Amino acid sequence: MDAQGRGRGDGVDPADQWVLNPRTGEYELRLPPSAAGGTSGSARGAAPETGSAPGSVPRPRSGGPGRPGRGDASGGAEGSGGSVPGQRRSAAQVPSQRRRRTEPEPHPGRRGGRRPARAKQPPKRSRGRRALLWTGGATAFVVLVAGVGGYAYLKHLEGNVSTTDVGSAGASSFRKDEAFNILLIGTDKRTGAGNEGYGDAGSVGHADTTILLHVSKDRSNATALSIPRDLIVDIPDCPTAQDDGTTEIVPGTAGVRFNRSLGEGGRDAGCTMRTVQEATGIQVDHFMMADFNAVKTLTTAVDGVKVCLERAVKDEKSKLDLPEGESVVQGEQALAFVRTRKSFGNQSDLDRIKVQQQFLGSLMRKMSSGDTLTSPSKLLRLAEAATEALTVDKAIGKVGTLKDLALELKKVPTKNISFTTVPVKDNPAEKVRATVVLNEAQAPQLFEAIINDVSLTEVEREKKQEKDEEAAAVAARLEGPKADASEIRVRVLNGGAPSGSAQQELQWLQTEGGVPRSENAGNAPEKIARTTLEYAPDQADQARALAALLGLPGAAMKPGESVTNAQGLPTMTLTLGPDFRGAGVRLDAPVKAPEVEKSTADKVQCAG
Repeated sequence: MDAQGRGRGDGVDPADQWVLNPRTGEYELRLPPSAAGGTSGSARGAAPETGSAPGSVPRPRSGGPGRPGRGDASGGAEGSGGSVPGQRRSAAQVPSQRRRRTEPEPHPGRRGGRRPARAKQPPKRSRGRRALLWTGGATAFVVLVAGVGGYAYLKHLEGNVSTTDVGSAGASSFRKDEAFNILLIGTDKRTGAGNEGYGDAGSVGHADTTILLHVSKDRSNATALSIPRDLIVDIPDCPTAQDDGTTEIVPGTAGVRFNRSLGEGGRDAGCTMRTVQEATGIQVDHFMMADFNAVKTLTTAVDGVKVCLERAVKDEKSKLDLPEGESVVQGEQALAFVRTRKSFGNQSDLDRIKVQQQFLGSLMRKMSSGDTLTSPSKLLRLAEAATEALTVDKAIGKVGTLKDLALELKKVPTKNISFTTVPVKDNPAEKVRATVVLNEAQAPQLFEAIINDVSLTEVEREKKQEKDEEAAAVAARLEGPKADASEIRVRVLNGGAPSGSAQQELQWLQTEGGVPRSENAGNAPEKIARTTLEYAPDQADQARALAALLGLPGAAMKPGESVTNAQGLPTMTLTLGPDFRGAGVRLDAPVKAPEVEKSTADKVQCAG
């Protein structure tokens, strides 16, 4: 029986049976005597039996009728064994001769031959028993709580989560030591319990609200980038897994609204991921998706979320009815708040995005507050609501991965979570404002900042510069004699830069850089994260000269073995990565966060 089923016969909410132990900082399951036939242990908790299964309920050690108990870990009465709290053990229950025959000699400091209580030592499974993950986007709030019930409860939560095979659209695994990007999708799907009353009942579900959440490598900050549903994009061909195990290619479409990347023609979340990468150049690793019910159930689970309005709103269409100032919303009112378009700004989807970002920041603050984190009942309700509303890619659908992801996201402080929106402008091809297109003067700089793991918060950018120990450690590779440019022999490969980049860089090297002994070696065997220059020890002077010419940092220089070119001559290898900015553009030019409109999750804002 899992944690949910315990105590049902006594009419007790299982969430109320989890009590915070101030000595260990962990939640412990406390059952009333009647819940286990009077053998559940004292009210102070019993020591778990050695060898019990992960996630099982702690049980008192008892020798059974006529046999000595072994005490408990909380310092209760000696030999409490299977007795009811407050009941004393009789001499007949504890035959002293039997104890001397079956137990070793008393150890100094031990009372009656028993092992001393170890209440001050935290349980070894503590990290698996508590993990809170918040993240989401407007109608896609994702809150994964990995636990106050241990492994068994995590497996139960895993059973709630739906998964989708997105194939090569996402990463094959989740790594705790890397920056990562999760696409959070709120779908307007009208099917399913609780969704029947919203809009078009026949809707297959489109990408109504989408946020690309970038979490930095050092977990000091995160950027939540909203993607307007009315943004004009090119949707690529999308390989889509079918129920019978086959793969079908859903044809792409050029110059259409972004929200059509999901649902239409059988497009799945993997297609939305591919569309985002095509439009921004940012690699999307995983996705999380939820429908209308997520907002209602999650806000109810935390007893409401605080919102603020500059003026009173009564919207007949969304049914939002709130006074000026602060209010607490949950359930249907919370959903109405994030859905309304007629109440704020110029009534556009862009204004609604701002309101949704403010709401999400408030939800994050509520979930990270002590009122939520110290309440077992809220944590359980939150975990159930989130996982039941959630669909993820298969790479993060396992219990262990969800727990790891939860712990990594929990490290990011709310004050360093920046909300912003893809820079756009009105579509010049339309007379009536209905869709938007990328603002080419601003969007590329923002995308580049995310690709290069640059925070939008000033304080964290300064901190990251101070902590760049890797760059300092490899700076010595740039020091020393440099060969003349005409002596540099290098082959250029494309390892993740835009198509044609290797040839463009080669032409620049030969015509502008004075490096005639360079050649195009085509595509690299696999994509890389950053541009690299590999060279043999006897090519160090050439490597330093090329690094100075291209602005390569010391971290990009990789000492190794010599390779030969098509003519059989030793040559270096320059592999261009996603950070390549164009032929002749130095890589050491500082990447600065653009000046874009943004907010942070720690500040209260009023919608107007």
